[in-house]
Amino acid sequence: MAAPAKGMPALDTDAPSLDPAAIERAYLRERARRHVRTARRHDAKSSDARFWVVLAVLLLLTVVIALFSWREIQTMFGI
Repeated sequence: MAAPAKGMPALDTDAPSLDPAAIERAYLRERARRHVRTARRHDAKSSDARFWVVLAVLLLLTVVIALFSWREIQTMFGI
């Protein structure tokens, strides 16, 4: 014949229910996630501005090289 199951041990009411270090780790983890989210948003905005600045610089360099080349061609061929 099977024996009856033993009862659950009574919980001590004085013991804290959560580990204080676990609460602190969870707080720090959520804070880090929030920081990453805002950093990612900032990087996305600044990457758009960087793209247009690089494009403008490349366009300016293209114009300068074209004007310099045109002047050299005129000098060389007497146009």
